[in-house]
Amino acid sequence: MKRISILGSSGSIGTQALETISSMKEIVKIDGLAVGNNIKILQHQIKKFKPRAVSVKSVLDAVKLKKWCKTNNVRVTVYSGQEGLIKLATMTSVNLVVAAVVGAVGLNSTVAAVKAKKDVAIANKETLVMAGSYIMELAAKLGIKILPVDSEHSAIFQCCNGEKKSQIKKIILTASGGPFYKYEGDLSKITISQALDHPTWKMGNKITIDSATLMNKGLEAIEASVLFDVPIEKVEIVIHPQSIVHSMVEYVDGSVIAQLSNPDMTLPIQYALTYPKRIGSKIKPLNLTEIGKLEFYKPDFNKFPCLNLAYFSAKKGYTMPAVMNAANEICVNAFLRGAIKFTDIAKIVKNTILAHKVLKDKSINVFIKADTWSRDYANNLIKKGTL
Repeated sequence: MKRISILGSSGSIGTQALETISSMKEIVKIDGLAVGNNIKILQHQIKKFKPRAVSVKSVLDAVKLKKWCKTNNVRVTVYSGQEGLIKLATMTSVNLVVAAVVGAVGLNSTVAAVKAKKDVAIANKETLVMAGSYIMELAAKLGIKILPVDSEHSAIFQCCNGEKKSQIKKIILTASGGPFYKYEGDLSKITISQALDHPTWKMGNKITIDSATLMNKGLEAIEASVLFDVPIEKVEIVIHPQSIVHSMVEYVDGSVIAQLSNPDMTLPIQYALTYPKRIGSKIKPLNLTEIGKLEFYKPDFNKFPCLNLAYFSAKKGYTMPAVMNAANEICVNAFLRGAIKFTDIAKIVKNTILAHKVLKDKSINVFIKADTWSRDYANNLIKKGTL
């Protein structure tokens, strides 16, 4: 029996994880659930999965939830804020933490889970971009598994099973291309609704915008470099619109091993939850004759400058990826509220990272300090209109 806490249970990955777990009740038990502000979804989840403890973002929401629990005779411990996330990540009964919150807010709870010797199924790529070297070194020292949930990194993980890292020539990271890889118009005039219209995946707003700018793929390239301990130069991105090949690994002998399936997050989520075992799933079987063809293209780094920014930041290392990630979060939020243009995202991120003096330190506090500095700097650029 795996006992699990899901941090971010109302988001895309969190809700899909719970759907997957619904058919795995004999081998998986939910002990902790954390959401941001969506109390209604959490109340439904509490009724269905009966966790021992839950957490919400604000103290006020925690008070409201406690009243609801009392009224409905529900016995569950209620926490809030960062302390709540950490409480759920370190519960004595839990042996696997699903880190599915969006953004840098997931860093402290992920670190806490590793320190508490909990395996982590990681869907929060921003945490690994910010402080990946620190987390992976700590996990290795404590013998903790970091299991990827993203479809691409799950694919790489499966392709690497039983192989030595020294035998990897390169990692080939596939990208759907988002809605604009063939777009010939003026990207500066892209609307919020256009950017949120992803052709393949249904995801939260932040990751959908990142997919439109291809920053998501840049973040995933850094994540792959960290997770599989290879230099960023060995991570190659290819556009694959069908989203059937989820990623590939090329070995020194010329062999290329790929993981294929229909685009359905059930599979990587389930694999992370059941690893090292595989069990049956309800996803549609892959029929290559129906698909007919698989296409691959080189990404346009000029059209999508966020890719260049991600590789630049990865090569600089230390605090630079954290700065890039934080600036991007600020810019995506600004775009979603109509404060900046779609193309301003890359401009502001670029100006922020160029202004940053890299701190050659791998302590967690330094990464957090760099994150805070970046958010302030990017916000000031937006307020001043200095792009």
